[in-house]
Amino acid sequence: MNPYDLTQRPPRSPRVRLGGFAILPRMLDKARATIASLNGEYKYACPLDQRFLDFVGIDPDRLKEELTQGKGDAETLSWILANARNHPTEFAIDAWSTFCEHRAPADIESRQHFNEMQGNLASTREDIVTWFDLLDLDDYVSFGGKP
Repeated sequence: MNPYDLTQRPPRSPRVRLGGFAILPRMLDKARATIASLNGEYKYACPLDQRFLDFVGIDPDRLKEELTQGKGDAETLSWILANARNHPTEFAIDAWSTFCEHRAPADIESRQHFNEMQGNLASTREDIVTWFDLLDLDDYVSFGGKP
């Protein structure tokens, strides 16, 4: 296993897909880094990860257990598809991933949190609209990028 050191660089963007699933590669990066105690401020099985875990029906502890065996992305995807409680079609996976990519704050409390985070990172950016936009920006700025 060669986990990412998330104290040195961020996990993959939530936009990156594996098997058509958004979020999954990022979650795998965080899980592998957590196993190696190199996760920094990143949390495995956070609410974003939980969206994926609920969609496919996988227990986060069982997945983490599989990753301790050193499985790569392709092997892990095969394991997920074989062990998931839910078996979404390619169309459902694409629709779900596209929805996740376009998801924005939906209620006042979430909008306030979103705006506060964006204000702290790059208050003049007008292109930060979705949660994925905000995560990508946060990762970029957290590792030295200029907003």
